[in-house]
Amino acid sequence: MSDIPEKSVKPELEKEERSFLERIAVRKGKFEAVLVPILSVFTAFVVGSVLIIFSHAECLAAWGNFFKAPWDAIAISWDSIINAYRALLTGAFGDPKQIAEAIKAWQATGETKAMLDAFRPLSESLVFTTPYIFAGLGVAVGFRGGLFNIGAEGQLFVAGLASVFVGYSIKGLPFPLHMLLALLAGMAAAAIWGAVPGILKARLGAHEVINTIMMNYIAFRLTDYLLTGPMIAGSGALPITPDIQRSAYLPTLFPEPMRVHWGFFLALAMAGLVYWFLWKTPLGMEVRMVGANPRAARYAGVRIALITVLTMVLSAALAGMAGANQVLGVEHRLVRAFSSGYGFDAIALALLGNSHPFGVVLSSLLFGFLRSGAARMQSMAGTPVELIRIIQGMVIVFIAAPEIIRGLYRIGRAKKKKAVTSPVTAG
Repeated sequence: MSDIPEKSVKPELEKEERSFLERIAVRKGKFEAVLVPILSVFTAFVVGSVLIIFSHAECLAAWGNFFKAPWDAIAISWDSIINAYRALLTGAFGDPKQIAEAIKAWQATGETKAMLDAFRPLSESLVFTTPYIFAGLGVAVGFRGGLFNIGAEGQLFVAGLASVFVGYSIKGLPFPLHMLLALLAGMAAAAIWGAVPGILKARLGAHEVINTIMMNYIAFRLTDYLLTGPMIAGSGALPITPDIQRSAYLPTLFPEPMRVHWGFFLALAMAGLVYWFLWKTPLGMEVRMVGANPRAARYAGVRIALITVLTMVLSAALAGMAGANQVLGVEHRLVRAFSSGYGFDAIALALLGNSHPFGVVLSSLLFGFLRSGAARMQSMAGTPVELIRIIQGMVIVFIAAPEIIRGLYRIGRAKKKKAVTSPVTAG
């Protein structure tokens, strides 16, 4: 009789204990998913600090006399690192002292020019961030659907071509209609461009990485041809299109010299829409199912071919919005190599943001601020602008190989526990 209560209570206790440990494991996994990218960025800046020392002749000279004056070498190196990163932050966010003085002058006299000049660095950071958000969301949707969209750069170029053509060739339309038509034209062109590798993947099993890379080269050469022929501005020799009509502009938020426009808020809205689609709709759940386990999704009745094509189309359309944004909101025309690598950087943004819309927005802000502050860091601190590209590259390396960060900071290195088996009691 004494064994009956023990048999009935013990499995319940073990079940509660397993449930409690599972909840802890889930929370620990989410915490590590956030911690590893943060530490990757921090480690990249540490590596950047070492490169700053090697890029300054004064620092190298001081370290050459390290045994004679060790503290001088350390102090000079520390000052160089601080000055470089201070210039980076100033170039990305603005000079706090200049901002405070501009606010006081505005309160006293109502003059806005000083205010606009003071906040211009922040405006430029948001201008750089906007195409990053669009392109990063596109690559992230592809990742969620199990597709590696390397073609974001080419899709961006094709969207820019379509948007600029609608922007300058159609005349007489009112502002909101013309702008929306040019934006939709860019999205549609990119979606069609992305549908090609999607169909090849779904029907023929052709790998999307190879196909999207090839589509990139086609887009680049098509752009070169159009900018030196059918779409060239007038009879000029420069590979540039005519300016779009003002009715097709994405409106700016503030007067010149600030260039931030409504595209930034459109990008934030698209991030919210992507989140709603992927996590709140049945179709988005099917996309994530195919990305997580195509075989299980097939057994569950998901149409794999249709979802594959749909995922690539949505990924390309989002990436194309980056190109349309640059044409309609920033450049107002199309020039050769107008993208500056936004589509390729989007791969890093999706990895850094864990293919989550909120994470993509944060990583895009980081890359936008880095890119905006790089020029100021070179002019004020004498640090080469290429250092920012190195830091971005190191972030990609650490995100792509998270075990480096886990081993470096000893994350998730708990001792393995022996499996506990419950004794089998004879009846």
